[in-house]
Amino acid sequence: MPLKIETCVARHTGDRSEQQDRVSLFAHPSRPDMLMAVLADGMGGHSGGAMAAEQVLLKARQNFESYSPNNEAPGDFLAGVIREAHVVIRLTRLTSEKDPHSTAVLLLLQPGRVDWVHCGDSRLYHFRDGQLVSRSRDHSLVGELQRKGRLDEAGAMRHPHRNVLLSCLGSEREPQIATGGIRPLAAGDAFLLCSDGLWAYFSDAELARTVCGHSAREAARLLVTQARARAAGGGDNITLAIVKLIDAPVNGESLRMAALG
Repeated sequence: MPLKIETCVARHTGDRSEQQDRVSLFAHPSRPDMLMAVLADGMGGHSGGAMAAEQVLLKARQNFESYSPNNEAPGDFLAGVIREAHVVIRLTRLTSEKDPHSTAVLLLLQPGRVDWVHCGDSRLYHFRDGQLVSRSRDHSLVGELQRKGRLDEAGAMRHPHRNVLLSCLGSEREPQIATGGIRPLAAGDAFLLCSDGLWAYFSDAELARTVCGHSAREAARLLVTQARARAAGGGDNITLAIVKLIDAPVNGESLRMAALG
């Protein structure tokens, strides 16, 4: 049975004075069976964060419009977006007299496969039938401590320096780039891209239940509402994108997108 793609993006400023996150879904101009999701978290501690996040989306859109799967491997394409966005942000720093930085996480969906790439602590989750399959590993101090076995998940959530990044776009160092992917795809696969303003308030199991147990739009609404309640007046920008694969009726639509403001 063919698969239907159900998507939603959502943002909330939280308790910050400015929305520095950016998120978008892009359709390929000539390949209706391809979709890209992009999320960037402009660094809240640096001026120009919103500018940096916007550059990630602009570069992703530009490169995706000319992407040909017959001529370039998906992982190479996605990593190239990260590298080029990093260069643009660095140049922006010189011309704007600001200090822009951003995280980035990108997902590329095409027939039979999904590929992704990330830098920083914005995350990509892959769920299947209500269970976590994989999660991107944060390029952060806390993430590094976890990888070394010096910190567990509970300790990571309480760590006073959990927002300290070891890599991002726009810094003096070249960005760390982590790639991943899955194929073949199946009904029940679901993907969540989100900034730390969302994932900081949920366990992996909670995210899996919410994303897999509801439509993309309803899951986005529930996650934003719960994150706002748990932030208790001290929440960061919240940004997310959900991409779900479900069985498509024979005469049903093949692609459905929704967006929350």
